[in-house]
Amino acid sequence: MEQNQRYSLVERPAGMPDENHLKLEDAPMPTVGDGELLLRTIYLSLDPYMRGRMNAASSYAQYVELGDVMTGRTVSEVVASKSDDFKPGDIVLSENGWQRYAAVPVASVRKLDPEQAPVSTAVGILGMPGLTAYVGLLDLAQPKAGETVVVSAAAGAVGQVVGQLAKMKGCRVVGVAGAEDKCRHVVEAYGLDACINHRDSDFFDQLKAACPDGIDVYFENVGGHVFDSVMQLVNDFARIPVCGRIAHYNQTELPTGADRLIPFMGKVLIKRLMIRGFIQSDHWDRLPAFQADMSRWIREGKVKYQEDIVDGLENALSAFQGLLEGANRGKLLVQVSSDPTQR
Repeated sequence: MEQNQRYSLVERPAGMPDENHLKLEDAPMPTVGDGELLLRTIYLSLDPYMRGRMNAASSYAQYVELGDVMTGRTVSEVVASKSDDFKPGDIVLSENGWQRYAAVPVASVRKLDPEQAPVSTAVGILGMPGLTAYVGLLDLAQPKAGETVVVSAAAGAVGQVVGQLAKMKGCRVVGVAGAEDKCRHVVEAYGLDACINHRDSDFFDQLKAACPDGIDVYFENVGGHVFDSVMQLVNDFARIPVCGRIAHYNQTELPTGADRLIPFMGKVLIKRLMIRGFIQSDHWDRLPAFQADMSRWIREGKVKYQEDIVDGLENALSAFQGLLEGANRGKLLVQVSSDPTQR
């Protein structure tokens, strides 16, 4: 059997992580104990939350210890099983992290049915990103027909779903993305009413023109000047679910200039804004309803999705760097090995 290969976190990054922080190394094949499975990674999901796991800071989840395999959700094939519930060849949703093989407890995986949907969607539209969009928009923001919804990172794994769900609710939906081709895609493929490139020098003026009645819901994925611009246009009682702040993940110091917290909190009060941070793992009770609804919407053609698949584990680090800079188009995956469900 071939040797294992993995990325270990060997140093904590300050700023953009690189090969000095994440080291690709050969490793022994894992041994399988009773009640465990030996898994071969097919797809590794790359997600912005991983940047936070590299920091030794208190958060909603445990950070990665130095020397450990970098964390990550995966779709995998069972190679060997010491459980009656799984057999070699089964496809499972797992947490192998950034490595080719892993030995994991049976209780930590979920069997996937390749006949129901492409297995890659288990870490995308039918997985964590899709659930994040579903809960954040429908449960927390609760958009109403005729309202204006703005979603940042509109071409990303979460944003692409948010925009389409808001359209299903009868809203005017304005996307924000970082490239012209991304903007075209979300308008043409997902039916958004407009999409604005946040790198344009007149970004605020374009956003204001696209939201003539102000903004009722802002789905926050980015932060930075996009957030600053949106806050100038929010209506009374606007709802702002906070999913991510990717513009700040590699920030090494606070920005210079006046402290804007006091006027910001004044706006929160005067406008009666609802700002709610959330983590999808707090909403597992919504998983059955989400998967039933999303599967149906995909089958009916009401929700579409885009995947950005990078070939080879050795390219995971550069792909992750690109993710933090907005280079991906849709849900970013690394194909670590062949997908036996693709004929």
